[in-house]
Amino acid sequence: MSDHVKGGASGRRPYDASRRQEQARATRRAVLDAARRRFLDEGYGGTTVAAVAADAGVSVETVYKAFGNKAKLVKAVFDVAIVGDDEPIPLMQRDTIARLQAEADGRRKFELYGDHLVDLAPRTNPILLVVRAAAATDQGAAEVWAQLQHERLTGMTHFAADLHGNGLLRAGVSKAEARDVLWTYNSVELWDLLVNQRGWPTRRWGRFVAQQLAAALL
Repeated sequence: MSDHVKGGASGRRPYDASRRQEQARATRRAVLDAARRRFLDEGYGGTTVAAVAADAGVSVETVYKAFGNKAKLVKAVFDVAIVGDDEPIPLMQRDTIARLQAEADGRRKFELYGDHLVDLAPRTNPILLVVRAAAATDQGAAEVWAQLQHERLTGMTHFAADLHGNGLLRAGVSKAEARDVLWTYNSVELWDLLVNQRGWPTRRWGRFVAQQLAAALL
């Protein structure tokens, strides 16, 4: 019998890396799901890596090996929330962003953006509020909060450049001003005020943001 039929000279079957990778991804998803529930239920300070590990059915060492520490874990929870999955595809390369960039009409672009925020907010904003609340007293959470704000500002810088490059900004509105207006209206603070504190439906808030951005910038 040939070595090929026997699986090689040693008689062993080829190593199935794909199965091991899928198991690792399933473990990661379980940890992220458990962490999200804990952070939302217990807050950042009340959540422990040990509790997350127990909920996910894995060892504490597994969580630390995959994420590093609690601050990096909450950042990973947010990163999954903002794109909707754990696939290694950056937000800027997602179809939603591509559709926004392809839209030539300014008002329609902001309508699409408002719809995007409506889809995003229930997943991301509760986690943002958890991190913001913890940032005042926890250094790790403060660093994550600063990183999230920097990433948001970077995203709005790209959005403002897109508006400017397509000639959509009103005369006298600079890219820097557009960036700052975008940054203000898509903040978790505005969502918290109108949706959480004033009881606005999320869709009404999304329409409001789209309308205000169009009024301020186009």
